[in-house]
Amino acid sequence: MKQFVFALALGATSLASTAALAAEKLSLTEISSYLNGFSTAQADFTQVNDDGSLSTGRLYMRRPGKVRFEYDAPHSGLVLAEAGTVAILDPKSNQPPETYPLARTPLSLILARTVNLSQADMVVGHGFDGVSTVVRAQDPKNPEYGSIELMFTDDPVQLRKWVIHGGAGEETTVILGEMATGMSLKSSLFSISRPKRDR
Repeated sequence: MKQFVFALALGATSLASTAALAAEKLSLTEISSYLNGFSTAQADFTQVNDDGSLSTGRLYMRRPGKVRFEYDAPHSGLVLAEAGTVAILDPKSNQPPETYPLARTPLSLILARTVNLSQADMVVGHGFDGVSTVVRAQDPKNPEYGSIELMFTDDPVQLRKWVIHGGAGEETTVILGEMATGMSLKSSLFSISRPKRDR
């Protein structure tokens, strides 16, 4: 069950580059505008856990505040976020879901109603490797919750990967496939009280 929570971080596939040779570093304003420009998204993902193990699955996002990580077998677990709460559901356990406040996860920064990476002390790193722009952000009021490192390509701007740096030093990487945006996603997809895998 532990690997599921690190997708949000309480705290195998390589990333193919198809960026143009003229790629440039994206500004924080451009990245904020991109994140604010969609309310729904979905993508396949590969997760590299802190212990080096791999998990795969599908991600669904509905901003503000809703996300679903649906893990493939053999894990077949779910991580859901809605109404400010994260729930980790393990189908192999008879115990109730583990729950945590979404605000304690660095991913909450991009699930916010309005993303503003120019906010004072939110961004602690902003670089460019010649292909991708990498931004590392944290909750400026609660840096102890950890940070999230986001990788973007441009032309068009797209989120490709994030790395969660947990408060205890753990790291989890989520590599995204092609991300589609703008689709209709039902609220029931994110329901913690009545989670379903068959939609």
